[in-house]
Amino acid sequence: MTEDAHARPTGAAQEQLYDINVATPSHAERARTLITQVSTGTLCSLALEPVGHPYGSFVTVAFDAGTPVFLLSALAEHTKNLRRDPRASLLVSEDVSADPLANGRVTLLGSCRPIRSDDASARTAFLAAHPSADYYADFRDFGFWRLSVESIRYIGGYGRMSWVEKPAWDSAEPDPLAASAAGIIAHMNNDHADAMVQYCLAFSKATEVASASMTGIDRYGFEMSAVTPEGPRPVRLAFSNAVTTPEQARDSLVQLLKEARTNVTA
Repeated sequence: MTEDAHARPTGAAQEQLYDINVATPSHAERARTLITQVSTGTLCSLALEPVGHPYGSFVTVAFDAGTPVFLLSALAEHTKNLRRDPRASLLVSEDVSADPLANGRVTLLGSCRPIRSDDASARTAFLAAHPSADYYADFRDFGFWRLSVESIRYIGGYGRMSWVEKPAWDSAEPDPLAASAAGIIAHMNNDHADAMVQYCLAFSKATEVASASMTGIDRYGFEMSAVTPEGPRPVRLAFSNAVTTPEQARDSLVQLLKEARTNVTA
């Protein structure tokens, strides 16, 4: 079940300033995007001593088409645990917000087992993410392991969480703007703050907006925080068509601004 808001007391919910049916990345897409931006996580195995207790280890990780792969030492406690019982989970999280609980995180559960040393796909994925591991990747006491994902829990910060279905996880694609998003957001907020206000006034239910800032952007649209008389309120707007490059995102933002100025002055 998808959950996108914490429960509120009756009558406490605010009216949304935007159409909640606007195109938005699915939780599977958000989760697959998040894992492309991390290279470490916490691998949890079942301890040998004391038996059965969850044992968390800091590990380096790479993702081969959504599947976590590791280069583990035979001497590591988690490796010994996994040889006895392959059940495991991996927690990865982003680190972009000053508020730790506002950061997104993904927990992947499944079975973690060693894979053949000649598994080119896993090796290529791991060494692309961790090139410094190349010099010990062929040591006799190191080996590649894969976590076969069976269940996925996504938390995108406050009030955005769900169990992601495995077929959705497998078919989802990372957002093509992920690597450029921070730069686009900084540029819009630093150089085009007035445009944010225009967007809100033209395309949302807000009638008074003192200021607004972009807080996120993806292939389908972008999100803002608008300062209103009732306090900061979220606003999300969609592009007319999904974009795949920063240049396409820029063109869409420019076109929306032209439409916004026409709507506000009409």
